Amino acid sequence: MDALSPWHLLIIAACFVMLFGAKRLPDAARSLGRSARIMKAELKGMHDEPKAEASHVTDVPAEPIEAVVVEPRVVVSEDVPVTARADGTR
Repeated sequence: MDALSPWHLLIIAACFVMLFGAKRLPDAARSLGRSARIMKAELKGMHDEPKAEASHVTDVPAEPIEAVVVEPRVVVSEDVPVTARADGTR
């Protein structure tokens, strides 16, 4: 038999009830339904606005963006004794 019989589904449902408890299963199903609705709405929004996103891509400024270089600083506190450095010197 390739398909799941009703007995298989009943055993799977009983395992879920035993693992998660009867009180948590409705909350889990409710949150799963909300997630599915949110995903459906987002996918619909993506299909409705493909031309609007393409117009934003053409609005890129022609000027190059300057990079800011920050040099690292080493702060040595006099309260902490230096025992050895990574290169083996003191």
